[in-house]
Amino acid sequence: MDAASDIKARAAALGFDAAGIARATLGPEARARLAAFLGEGAHGTMTWLADRAEQRSHPQALWPEAVSVVSLGLSYAPADDPMAVLAQPDRGGISVYARNRDYHDVVKGKLKHLAQHIVSRHGGAVKVFVDTAPVLEKPLAREAGLGWQGKHTNLVSRNHGSWLFLGEIYTTLDLAPDTPHEDRCGSCTRCLQACPTNAFPAPYRLDARRCIAYLTIEHHGPIPLEFREAIGNRIFGCDDCLAVCPWNRFAQATREAKLQARPELAAPRLAELAALDDAGFRALFAGSPIKRIGRGRFVRNVLIAIGNSADPALLSQAQGLTGDADPVVAEAARWAAGRLS
Repeated sequence: MDAASDIKARAAALGFDAAGIARATLGPEARARLAAFLGEGAHGTMTWLADRAEQRSHPQALWPEAVSVVSLGLSYAPADDPMAVLAQPDRGGISVYARNRDYHDVVKGKLKHLAQHIVSRHGGAVKVFVDTAPVLEKPLAREAGLGWQGKHTNLVSRNHGSWLFLGEIYTTLDLAPDTPHEDRCGSCTRCLQACPTNAFPAPYRLDARRCIAYLTIEHHGPIPLEFREAIGNRIFGCDDCLAVCPWNRFAQATREAKLQARPELAAPRLAELAALDDAGFRALFAGSPIKRIGRGRFVRNVLIAIGNSADPALLSQAQGLTGDADPVVAEAARWAAGRLS
């Protein structure tokens, strides 16, 4: 078995659902798209995207010795309709990816095992990355044949739909590359039409400043009033553009137990979440990606959902937080109480 085939076989044995190999280079189109995104300010306050743009736009700018990139995908496809919770206004909608363990830890653990295998069997040097590093994961995954960037700008796979976590191993080995994947979106625009806040100014372009995932996760401070009603009961992230992709019909529910939804996070009650203090928040979300935004931003999101619930039974929860020590929480509570009363 040649090195590339051996690496892919080992990746499958470790639980990865997709694996491919690309050259450690990216063409001018990927760099141009990143430059345009940053030039428009569409990244909002995510300054880390601009800070290392050069390293992000070219693998060898990050590691000059890199020759090949092993691109890996791990499915987190849900077993049930991820949008069903949106019809339950007294519950909170948490993005599918955040309903259990932090995927960074899950993916990186598998990447390290695969990297050890590569070095022990084939030599060379390696570096492993998840999305906290300056890596253009989706263009590299396309080059490695895992899928294509859909009109919602996320990766789409023929086998796993829009539900793939990505990771990379940069290596000094010269491995046989796979064929880049062609775009198969065709004339479909379901993902663009599904966005509640019109965050796509055009196909293949995202304005993160209007994206509910950005607003509920990355954005500090009060959420702009113009987006609050459209957020509905989405309290951490948004799956709408992913969930409506027709290619999802081929996706099987994730096999990775650590990525399967914890029952208490599938459709949690807003009243219980609003009552969380800092200690309760940390306990509930230990090991979860939700923990990193802190109790303040999370309860802010919960209060926006409460304000959108039209449920007078939740008024007391909102009123009880109007004097919260966190001014962002207190402002959201006053807004929610005003909506309900």
